[in-house]
Amino acid sequence: MGRLTSLFSFLLTLHISASGVISTTFTIVNKCEYTVWPGILSNAGVTPLPITGFVLQTGESKTISAPTAWGGRFWGRTLCSQDSSGKFSCVTGDCGSGTLECAGNGARPPATLAEFTLNGDGGMDFFDVSLVDGYNVPMLVVPQGGSGDNCSSTGCVVDLNSACPSELKVASVDGKQGVACKSACEAFGSPQYCCSGAYGTPDTCKPSSFSLLFKSACPRAYSYAYDDKTSTFTCASADYTITFCPTPNTSKKASEDASASSMSNSSIVYEGAVGQSEISKGPHLLKFGPISSVAVTVWLFCFLL
Repeated sequence: MGRLTSLFSFLLTLHISASGVISTTFTIVNKCEYTVWPGILSNAGVTPLPITGFVLQTGESKTISAPTAWGGRFWGRTLCSQDSSGKFSCVTGDCGSGTLECAGNGARPPATLAEFTLNGDGGMDFFDVSLVDGYNVPMLVVPQGGSGDNCSSTGCVVDLNSACPSELKVASVDGKQGVACKSACEAFGSPQYCCSGAYGTPDTCKPSSFSLLFKSACPRAYSYAYDDKTSTFTCASADYTITFCPTPNTSKKASEDASASSMSNSSIVYEGAVGQSEISKGPHLLKFGPISSVAVTVWLFCFLL
């Protein structure tokens, strides 16, 4: 009987693997000095994952399995709490479900997103880290055991919250610190910066001053809607590790110190600070000093080593 049970278990596992019920694992790690509540949204038309929201204390991780053709996004919610009626909500990345599970709801911008389409063209996984909907936490995606010419890490490991212009900044309840940075599309609603209407094609929607500044800080992340060439990555047969605050320098205090130091070096001259995926339509003006792109890029490269 034991041998029969073992054989059945083996055949069931083989069937599951062959049918693609389980094929890819995502390990989500929290290295922030604060709690993060990850959220998950599956794309339309694919089977949703059995878990759509959970909590990760500092240093904790969780591994989730996804079927072969799954697609969707991961993000981090911060400053979450439950009120006296039991309603759950978060200051950043909230999905509006009122519970720990997002249950089919996406992140309310601004939020840093890790986006995946598994087993796409040529059997490749397509993935990216996007700041198009704004930024709230540092994030790094690292493929594990995959192959392909463009199978490499991507993300935005710089803390941009303390260096966000006042027009785009989301402040903490007490107003003392920035906790997220909006996209200019969300802040101002202009078709030019939302890549909508007459600006809804790659030919008409171009990078802006804000998106270029974000691109300098996070060159591998999507900085605006048509930022495909340098921001989409592909792997075959990979698992993925998604890390919030991937280096010690992106802890809350250290990241603020690093950001303040880099911004005060006259490498970037600004009225508020670093922006998001599109530019404001107002008078806010950013100027790049002679070493801005090099300085920020070298800074990021050191983080990714």
